[in-house]
Amino acid sequence: MPSQNFPNDSTKRVLPWLVAIAVFMESLDTTILNTAVPAIASALQVAPLSMKAVLSSYTLSLAVFIPVSGWMADRYGTRRVFSAAIGLFTLGSVLCGISNSIHVLVICRIVQGCGGAMMVPVGRLTMVRTFAKSELIRAMSFVAVPALIGPMLGPVAGGLIVGFLHWRMIFFINVPIGILGLYFVYRHLPDFREEHVDQLDIIGLILFGTGVALLSYILEVFGEHTLSGWEILSLLALSFILLLGYVRHAAAIARPLLRLGLFHIRTFRVSVTGGFITRLGVGGMPFLLPLLYQVGLGYTPVQSGFLIMPQTLAAMSLKMAMPIVLTRFGYRRVLNYNTVIIGLILALFATIGPATPVWIIVLQAFCFGFFSSLQYTSMNTLVYADIAESDTSMASTIASTGQQMAISFGVASASLVAAVFIPDRFTSDPSQIIQGVHKAFVTLGGLTVLSTIVFRELKANDGDNVSRHSAIAPEGPQEIAATPAAATLPSASNRSPDRASV
Repeated sequence: MPSQNFPNDSTKRVLPWLVAIAVFMESLDTTILNTAVPAIASALQVAPLSMKAVLSSYTLSLAVFIPVSGWMADRYGTRRVFSAAIGLFTLGSVLCGISNSIHVLVICRIVQGCGGAMMVPVGRLTMVRTFAKSELIRAMSFVAVPALIGPMLGPVAGGLIVGFLHWRMIFFINVPIGILGLYFVYRHLPDFREEHVDQLDIIGLILFGTGVALLSYILEVFGEHTLSGWEILSLLALSFILLLGYVRHAAAIARPLLRLGLFHIRTFRVSVTGGFITRLGVGGMPFLLPLLYQVGLGYTPVQSGFLIMPQTLAAMSLKMAMPIVLTRFGYRRVLNYNTVIIGLILALFATIGPATPVWIIVLQAFCFGFFSSLQYTSMNTLVYADIAESDTSMASTIASTGQQMAISFGVASASLVAAVFIPDRFTSDPSQIIQGVHKAFVTLGGLTVLSTIVFRELKANDGDNVSRHSAIAPEGPQEIAATPAAATLPSASNRSPDRASV
């Protein structure tokens, strides 16, 4: 059992805002950088497609180091680890701001990723341990609203900084936010920790981290066409051997780095696996859209930022409606139908060209923002539907690792697909850029739709203890009025101790 200072009502009011500061830093940094990709590539004298290393190196470092975050939070306490993560992320931002080559920038982005690897998962873990499962959707949706200000401001802020200041300010903007976050962490973050913590699985960390890093590297160098086919196949085989080695290692020891036995729980397996495939498709959009708008269509960075901003406006303005949608339709129907809708919207981006009216681009961005946000809220909360209290730390670690791996691979895959359809990566011909990016959109849309194969495994009542869908399913509103307590509590077979009642 974790030891902690039991959260009171005041802490539960402040905590969502506190975690949102960390997510704000991370999301702002990512979205600002996406808009500035063409400008930074020009300043560092590299091709825009080569900038995928700067984007994917950060998310890859998250995927490699996130597995350690759960262990560190259990060992040293959520407050200490969370504050150290914010400090390291801020330091990495300063180092990125003073980088003078793409190789140095990639290394500094990895330092940033080490901080981010502990920041968001530990914040999410604190939320899960503070709020009851019946409160979790609303709590996480509330967290997402201020956190979405980062993606909303990011594209425009990136365009303004590149247009009127200097691209290095993109990283320096994290410094005051990080200092503010540290202040609130020390004052308000609950300090959860485990009384007994096993030793860190060093062998598992080496096998898993090396295998994932090598696989991401293969995607990057394959897009650059710098290695022969046999070299690529050899590295690919080595990465799979390392990852399979980790699977065997995890099955042979009692306390592995990532406890893969949790995948026997259907709701957990579907949410993590389906979420991984979905993010492979959606994760490449932040990289492709600036290329289409700026390089292909000739918009300025500021204009490009304004065209991307409706995505976040939709997600933020409609976020509070998402618990209602899940309560009305349940996880199975939402994830199956919503995934297809997202795939179709991704494919529709392939219709955007020089003659496309701006209002159509804005409308597509708005729709994409709403449905993708609904997808993320659904997948992120379904993870914990049937997870016991003692497994929340491990579940959060595995889910966060899968998310960041998918985002990293999504950026690399999007660049790889674009490179296939744009043979000359140094081309300045807008028509070639537009055609290549359009084909990439269709490919990513098809990949996203494939994740419905995984979501079909869900049963009609899966996740009802989180979404409260069962409260209105068979008997209707009269049943809710007759048994309000039953409508708000998870079933006894699936429910872990209710933190709100402590």
